[in-house]
Amino acid sequence: MKFVLYNLATAKEAWADEVSDLYKKKISFFIPLDIQALKAKKSAREDADFKRNEESDLILKNLNSDDYVVLFDERGSVLDSIQFSKKIENILGSSKKRAVFIIGGAFGVNEDVRRRADLKISLSPMVMNHLMAQAMSLEQIYRAFTIIKKIPYHNI
Repeated sequence: MKFVLYNLATAKEAWADEVSDLYKKKISFFIPLDIQALKAKKSAREDADFKRNEESDLILKNLNSDDYVVLFDERGSVLDSIQFSKKIENILGSSKKRAVFIIGGAFGVNEDVRRRADLKISLSPMVMNHLMAQAMSLEQIYRAFTIIKKIPYHNI
């Protein structure tokens, strides 16, 4: 299995790249990980529906029919780290070749992406920018593996 993280971030900051590189290296000890920024055409912020649909179409075009899809969405299930690690363990036990984690655009994703997602998880009831969402999701994926493998990292 391979893990893939898709995001629609438009901003780029050195600290975020550093965090992503650090956690990619840590996670890759357990499983191959690819982080990809999907680039949609630029449109005005006032065009939220158009942008949401265009970005959602881009996400769907990058998914394979047999992917296990995890959508990070503020309306998703709220899980603690132990519960999340159990979800990761279930994904690893599936017959899927890829687990794809999605961080949607600034206006979220449309219902087509929500329906395609096998699992919808809220990172927080608060909204955060893509850079923070990516850092948090990568840290939680790493934490999940340390819980599964019983590596001292997560303090209970």
